[in-house]
Amino acid sequence: MLSAAIRPLAKGMRASGRAATVGFGPVGHDTDRPYDDIIAFIDGLQAGSVVVAGTAASERSGFWGELFTAAAIGRGAAGLVCDGYIRDTPKIEQLGFPAFVPGSRPIDFRARMELTARDVPLACGGVMVAPGDLVLADDDGVVVVPQEVEAEVLERATQKAQRESTVLDELLGGATLRDVWDRHGVL
Repeated sequence: MLSAAIRPLAKGMRASGRAATVGFGPVGHDTDRPYDDIIAFIDGLQAGSVVVAGTAASERSGFWGELFTAAAIGRGAAGLVCDGYIRDTPKIEQLGFPAFVPGSRPIDFRARMELTARDVPLACGGVMVAPGDLVLADDDGVVVVPQEVEAEVLERATQKAQRESTVLDELLGGATLRDVWDRHGVL
């Protein structure tokens, strides 16, 4: 589970899909073509991917904004998870793009940050994320499931969800917490 500081931009946002990873680091100079690498990354997004941006929790800038969002939507991306800040948040919310971030800043990353990694395992929100890992995000937070344990995790999660559904029905029907716990071991 990623840092609890990473929250949905708006209540009710949900995202699920395969991680497309991109890393950013600080820079103190400008270049003639500061956006070439991020343009190539966003233009290469696959439908259903969730952008996972690791910035080492940087507060230097808003790494992502309205136009990156529009391009990601056009490519079929399912959302954004970033441990740094974004900008143009009202516009991103209006576009309905699920974004999970710790906050916003009004300035873009030009001459403040640069793309340092793309499509490689990287840290985001205190968790290592590899390209293709399963990303699930909602109001409760962001979870990344590594591909090598995905089948087992999904099987266990499905079993628990089924038991919780049974428990919910029993509790709503008047069963006591003690009886339900003793019978199912789930709360």
